Amino acid sequence: MASKRPRSTESDEQVVQQCAPMIRRAESSSVKFNNYNHNPLVVVFAHGAGAPSTSEWMTRWRTLLANALNPVEVVTFDYPYISGRRKAAPDAEKLVGFHLEFVRKVAAKYPEHPLILIGKSLGSRVSCMVAAENDIGALAVVCLGYPLKAKNGAIRDETLMKLTTPIMFVQGSNDNFCPLKLLEVVRQKLKSLNDLHVIEHGDHSFQIAKKNLELTGMTHEEAEQRAAESIAMFVSRIKNENVSLYE
Repeated sequence: MASKRPRSTESDEQVVQQCAPMIRRAESSSVKFNNYNHNPLVVVFAHGAGAPSTSEWMTRWRTLLANALNPVEVVTFDYPYISGRRKAAPDAEKLVGFHLEFVRKVAAKYPEHPLILIGKSLGSRVSCMVAAENDIGALAVVCLGYPLKAKNGAIRDETLMKLTTPIMFVQGSNDNFCPLKLLEVVRQKLKSLNDLHVIEHGDHSFQIAKKNLELTGMTHEEAEQRAAESIAMFVSRIKNENVSLYE
């Protein structure tokens, strides 16, 4: 069942209708279901390409996720290039090893807690790579502004096609890096259970132009709060379904 979303314009509604159904069951899953699903979550939250984990955006969303998911901890970190001499992020593939080791350390610290991987933009791509290529037992992956379309126009869906871990996308409807129609084509091909929450008129970082705020019928803070609540609903469905299947 699709989660509630803000009122949209007619053109946005046409796109959203093409995105139904909002959730699909997985054909297969690599998630390990244990009694630990009764315990609070632990979240590993990865930043995007242009700003560290201490940025205002990351700090705000860390709070949103902590309030919505009520985890034992939301753990953030910085990729090595952030404190190095590089001015730009390397290819996502080069960050997988570092990300994976960090995730393993967090999982070792909280072995009895379900693991959720969340990332902003670049961090979401790397989170998907970590979940797809390694047996880390993540309960779900949440992508905040997945950069599906590269600057050169290439479609970056290879990792998504490999993924069997449940995945949720939170996307701005005005995000040029992830047009909703293109994302829906990809979602229809995924093996994994997947869901989508759209922030109407939001850009790649979910910012909404002042002229469009009245159209949404809410403030920017309320739009992000609804997105966080939608993530919590998705994770709750995954967690509760896993418990009922394996109890």
